[in-house]
Amino acid sequence: MSRGERVLIVILRISAAVLLLAFPMMLLPVEWMAITHRWLGLGEFPATPLVDYLTRSISFLYGFHGGLMLVAASDIRRYRGVLVYIAASGIAFGACIIAIDVHAGLPLYWTLGEGPFIIISAALIGLLLRAVPRDGGLPAPPSGS
Repeated sequence: MSRGERVLIVILRISAAVLLLAFPMMLLPVEWMAITHRWLGLGEFPATPLVDYLTRSISFLYGFHGGLMLVAASDIRRYRGVLVYIAASGIAFGACIIAIDVHAGLPLYWTLGEGPFIIISAALIGLLLRAVPRDGGLPAPPSGS
């Protein structure tokens, strides 16, 4: 295994660990969300069913993405195609998140700490994928006779 492959595995595992921290956040009491919301300088937390649903579902989706990255890190040659998708979609996702943050009027610290980090992480994964051989993917399905 090359140095680039080992670095990629470390980056994937670190990213996965950070993303997996989102899973327990979907269980936070609404009162804690409100306190955090105020502490971040975002004003009063709009405790509505839709906001509750969105905060919990996005936490689950981030955690789910972390689990996927952890699985992909377990065999980067086998899951190279999945990692290409993660890298490419991560760059697009990061750009969309920046646009959403700006449109929503989130503070600059939030916008700079979220979207650009996603883009940089995804681009780094994409660059490190160059060290992963292209022939290490999933086995081809059996051919029909």
